[in-house]
Amino acid sequence: MPFTTAEIAKLLAGEVLGDAHATLTGFATADAAKPGDLTFAENEEFFAAAENSPAAAIIADARFTSTKKIVIRVAQPRVAFAKAIAVFFPEPKLPAGVHPTAVVAKSAQVDPSAHIGPHCVVGERVKLGANVVLQSCNSIGDDAVLGDDVKLFPNVTIYPRTQIGKRVRIHAGAVIGSDGFGYVLDSGFHRKVMQIGNVVIGDDVEIGANATVDRGALGSTVIGKGTKIDNLVQIAHNVQIGEHCIVIAQVGIAGSTKIGNYVILAGQAGLAGHLKIGNQAIVAAQAGVMTDIPDGGKWLGSPAQPDKEFKRQVVALRRLPDLLKKISAWEKKLGVNPE
Repeated sequence: MPFTTAEIAKLLAGEVLGDAHATLTGFATADAAKPGDLTFAENEEFFAAAENSPAAAIIADARFTSTKKIVIRVAQPRVAFAKAIAVFFPEPKLPAGVHPTAVVAKSAQVDPSAHIGPHCVVGERVKLGANVVLQSCNSIGDDAVLGDDVKLFPNVTIYPRTQIGKRVRIHAGAVIGSDGFGYVLDSGFHRKVMQIGNVVIGDDVEIGANATVDRGALGSTVIGKGTKIDNLVQIAHNVQIGEHCIVIAQVGIAGSTKIGNYVILAGQAGLAGHLKIGNQAIVAAQAGVMTDIPDGGKWLGSPAQPDKEFKRQVVALRRLPDLLKKISAWEKKLGVNPE
């Protein structure tokens, strides 16, 4: 669907420098843009590429003007980029109704606007809110609740008693509410500890493909509103993740750890159980966290430690070969024979 530059600028809370009535027919990066496309630039290199591309207009910040292109000036180009993408490439709206191959329990409460796709199974007493989408092969366990505008991609499994807020997106293959990993050693064998809690997911959460969130042993595993979880993340039983956190691919969080708000856990970080991670903390990629982290802490390494300490140690390690050479030279001068 085409838009004028003025219409796009209004949607992005920006201003047009140039023809406000020009028609924009698509959105693309500078190297793939065609005539009529909108593109964006957040630095001088990208802006130069955009000016020399066939694109009709460029999203940019207040630093930039152009004699070649229309510029839509915005405060934050990357935020505007995210908004513009959604305008030019809206997600398809699936029709309300239940596919003939789906199995829906008679006791389930399904809003008339919900879409239940092929081979989905909806258990007893499940509640599906307005505009819920179950794409295909989704299993929703008994007594689960899915709020308005929840979208499940194919093959997502929701275990019984899971509570999911509004506007949550869960990608293909994710499993929400499976057993926590709980065993006790009893006379030489591992006796299973029944996991009878559930999972509670706040509004506006997104969970990536093949991620797993275990239910609580007692009580709930909690994912706070606005948190975004990448693919292949493991969240163990009774973990509590705060609001607006970012959890990047292959992170593992052991049981009962509590994570504050606006925390970033970078790729492949591992957190031991029963820890407290403060608000706005950052855990770097592949860090192994064994102790609590205070508010605002930035920790690196394995075992993880504050970033300044870790960096000093890295610098010292890099100097170690030269120091060893110097020591060896002094030993030769002094006639020392090290054992």
